[in-house]
Amino acid sequence: MRRLRRERKIPLKELCKYLDISIRGYQFYESEDNEPNIKTLIALADFYGVTIDYLVGRTDERS
Repeated sequence: MRRLRRERKIPLKELCKYLDISIRGYQFYESEDNEPNIKTLIALADFYGVTIDYLVGRTDERS
């Protein structure tokens, strides 16, 4: 997720506002200290334009 955010040059604050979560909460996802729930995974996939399988590492294909 960190790579996707950096590639698209999305400010962390903007993404957290979209997801309605705290910055620290999102940082836990990027550092893999916590896993997003299914609702958040769907929102992230929609936001980045990738599949959930890509987000969770089941495929290298983004779409």
